[in-house]
Amino acid sequence: MITYIVIGAVVLAVFWLLVTYNSLVTLRNRVREAWSQIDVQLKRRSSLIPNLVETVKGYAKHEKGVLEEVTKARTALMGAKNPHEAAAADNMLTGALKSLFAVAENYPQLRASENFKQLQDEISDTETKVAASRQFYNTNVLDLNNSLETIPSAWVGQMFNFKKEEFFKATEEEKADIKLQF
Repeated sequence: MITYIVIGAVVLAVFWLLVTYNSLVTLRNRVREAWSQIDVQLKRRSSLIPNLVETVKGYAKHEKGVLEEVTKARTALMGAKNPHEAAAADNMLTGALKSLFAVAENYPQLRASENFKQLQDEISDTETKVAASRQFYNTNVLDLNNSLETIPSAWVGQMFNFKKEEFFKATEEEKADIKLQF
């Protein structure tokens, strides 16, 4: 009788271990998939930028510094090797694009250009998708990190070297109040 109880307890422990391990793998894979969605949107935005830069070049020849900053930020984003580097490069690119659109305000013919309007709309749409993807990513990171910090799944996570993930965070510049002028 005791043998059956011990065997039953071992079987339950192994079953629990497998279920917990599989749930951690699922959470980790959700985080990876969520990151890939951010990556897709960032690459989409990066592919729009050369067209935007070329459109602006024709109108704003003396705004070379702004155009170079956008190009530099795009290159950094495309070369990012992990979410932390990509987040930093994305923040740099967002700032550069804000500068570019601010420069465009000084060129009425540029703002009236259909090509510029279309590119601006596509980038705006992509920004919305990036924001939604970031939110989805952070939700999945929260779920994984919670599982890795709560007992008993934390024990399984440690046993199999699961690591907590970093959240995709906004920079201080992005958190600052926006000043509107009418």
